[in-house]
Amino acid sequence: MQPLPHLHRERALRICANPKREENGLLCVVESPADVAAIEQTGQFSGRYFVLMVTSRRWTALAPRLGLEILERRLKDEAISELILATNPTIEGDATAWYIADMARAAGVKVSRIAHGVPVGGELELVDGTTLSHSLMGRQP
Repeated sequence: MQPLPHLHRERALRICANPKREENGLLCVVESPADVAAIEQTGQFSGRYFVLMVTSRRWTALAPRLGLEILERRLKDEAISELILATNPTIEGDATAWYIADMARAAGVKVSRIAHGVPVGGELELVDGTTLSHSLMGRQP
């Protein structure tokens, strides 16, 4: 059973309030507090988060709520060494990531995107063509 959404928000707030997370200069952009919880479960990230709460599909109506002006100010004013884009691998998530990456590069901040592709334990014959294509393009040595 998944925790209620408000519990994700409360946990995300506790994580973001931890001053030790400011020391490494990493900022990860996610779409929701549940995404923060998912990344935290990996134990692989110790930086800070910026939670969008909405993606580009609703930009026209909700652009001010995205908080992009806050993110842009943080990119310029804070010691952020790398912005990690962890939006969902959807058309909306990719468009959001592209827009934010452009903003970060203009501020002189290094940008990376989480990898997308074949899930661990997955079988290639069961993976859709788009996912397999992303996996081939994002291969590592």
